[in-house]
Amino acid sequence: MPRFHPSRLLFLLAVLCLAPLMGAQAADGAGINAADTAWMLVATGLVLFMTIPGLALFYGGLVHRRNVLSVLVHCFALTCVMTLLWLVCGYSLSFSGGNALIGDLKKAFLSGVTADSESGSIPEILFFAFQMTFFIITPALIVGTFVERVRFSAVLVFSVLWALVVYAPVCHMVWHENGYFFKMGVIDLAGGIVVHITAGVSALVACIMIGKRRNPAPPHNLPMTVMGTAMLWFGWFGFNGGSGLHANGAAAMSLTVTHLSAATAALAWMAIEWFNLRKPSALGIATGSIAGLAAITPAAGVAGPLGAVLIGACSGAVCWYFSVKLKNKFHYDDSLDVFGVHGVGGIVGTLLAAIVALPVLQGNMGADYSAGAQLGKQALASIIVAVYSVVATYVLLKITGALVGLRVSSTEELEGLDTASHGETAYND
Repeated sequence: MPRFHPSRLLFLLAVLCLAPLMGAQAADGAGINAADTAWMLVATGLVLFMTIPGLALFYGGLVHRRNVLSVLVHCFALTCVMTLLWLVCGYSLSFSGGNALIGDLKKAFLSGVTADSESGSIPEILFFAFQMTFFIITPALIVGTFVERVRFSAVLVFSVLWALVVYAPVCHMVWHENGYFFKMGVIDLAGGIVVHITAGVSALVACIMIGKRRNPAPPHNLPMTVMGTAMLWFGWFGFNGGSGLHANGAAAMSLTVTHLSAATAALAWMAIEWFNLRKPSALGIATGSIAGLAAITPAAGVAGPLGAVLIGACSGAVCWYFSVKLKNKFHYDDSLDVFGVHGVGGIVGTLLAAIVALPVLQGNMGADYSAGAQLGKQALASIIVAVYSVVATYVLLKITGALVGLRVSSTEELEGLDTASHGETAYND
C-alpha cells in the first residue's frame, strides 16, 4: 500500500481553505471580486490610521507641550466631522454624475447605495469608506500650518467650508470620469493634486492670513513625531497601494515605489542637513520621508523603481529648500511645514509623474507616450488647482473670521491651547 506523503495532506488542506474564496470569485464573476474587496478593506483601515493616530502624533510632537492636546483634538474632531460630512453630501459632490466641475446630490446620505451596490470590482460602500479616509486627512493636513494660535471653532468651520468648496470639486475633476482633469488625462493616482497641492497651497494662505505665533518653541517631543512618521509611512501603503482599487501587481508596484521614494527622500534631506549643519537630525530624516511620500503619491501608478528614486531625491532636496531656506527668507510661519513638504512635494511629484512614466525609467507607459505633452497637462492642472485653492481659501478664511474669529487672544496663546481651549493639560509635571 503506497504511503500518504505529507505534501499531499498540505495540498488538500490548501484546497479546502481556498475553496470558499474560489467559490466567491466564481459567484461574483465580473462583479465583486473577493480579493480586491479584502485588500481594499485593509487599505481603508491603513489610510484612516494615517490621521488617527499617525498625523496626530506627528504634529503633536512638533508643538509646545502646552499645545499638544489641542493638535490631537483637531485631528480627532476632524475625523469625526469629515466622516459625517462625507455621508451628508461630500461623497455625492465628489463621485456622483454632475458635470465636469462638480458632482450632484443624487447620492447624498448614500441614497441608492446598498451593500450590494458595485463600484468596479468592489462594493460601492467600500469605495465610499476608502475615499472617506482621504476626505478626512486632507483638511487635517492644513492644521499643521496654524497650530498653537487658532480657535478650535475656526478649525471646524473653516475645514467644513474648505472640504466642500475646495476638496470636493477638485476630487471630482481629477478622479471622476466626468471630471475636467480626468478627461484631460491628468495623472494623479492617489492625490498629489487632490490632497497635497490643495492642502499645501491653502496652508500657505492660512499661515500668512492668521499671522505668526507670538512665542514659537522647538518641538517638545521628537520621539512622538518619529513614531507618528512611522505610522504615516505604514499607512501610506494603503493610501497609494489601495488607490488602484485592485489586489494585483500594480498595487504591489505602487506600494514598492512608495517605500523607495520615502527612503530616498529621507536620505536626501538627511545628507543636505548633515552637510550644512554637520549633524543629521531625527526631525530632518522624518520630515524628508514625508516629503518623499507626498511626492510619489500622484506618480505611484506609473512609476517604476528608478522613477521612485528620482522623485524621492528631487522631493527631498526641493522640499528642504522650501521648508528651511525659503521660509526663513520670507518669514512666513508655516509652523509644521505643510506647504514646504506637502504642497511643494505634491507639485514636484505631479510634474515628475510625466517623466517617470517613461519606459526608460521603468515607467509603465508605452513607446508612443509623449512626456512633453503629459508634462503640459500636469503643469496646467497644478496651476489651476493652486490658484483656485488660494482664492477659495482666502475667501473662506474671511468668512470664518467673520463668523467665529480666527485667532485666540494673546493671553490664551501664551497660556496654551490645551488649557485655554480644552481645559486640560497633557502632562502633570
